[in-house]
Amino acid sequence: MTSQTTQRIRVSAQSFYQERYSQPQEGQYVHAYRIRIENNSALPIQLLSRSWEVIDATGFRRHVEGDGVVGQQPVIPPGESYEYNSWVQFETPIGAMEGSYVMFRERDGVENYFHVKVPRFLHIAPAILN
Repeated sequence: MTSQTTQRIRVSAQSFYQERYSQPQEGQYVHAYRIRIENNSALPIQLLSRSWEVIDATGFRRHVEGDGVVGQQPVIPPGESYEYNSWVQFETPIGAMEGSYVMFRERDGVENYFHVKVPRFLHIAPAILN
């Protein structure tokens, strides 16, 4: 699991190769991934949007962005965490993802929008490791 902390918000990412849904002979490598967001700050935060760079083994990059994650814009109270699962497909047996979330918090009536980094994490088909 790969982790990074930005402004007391810790983001951890882990990848799981999905052999059942992959077709390597056709250049389709499917990975599920789990993201855990821990709010170690003193205020509630809300995840508003995401921005991803999806990079395959050739260096080809896809940019993906959108509102929330998995259809939600969760509010995470202080000391609590939010976890979600999603998936990605690559045309190469190795790939990586990295990005950021736009978060919102309010303190003393002042609205604050800030970016939280999602660390680069790898997606590796197990056959590559042999």
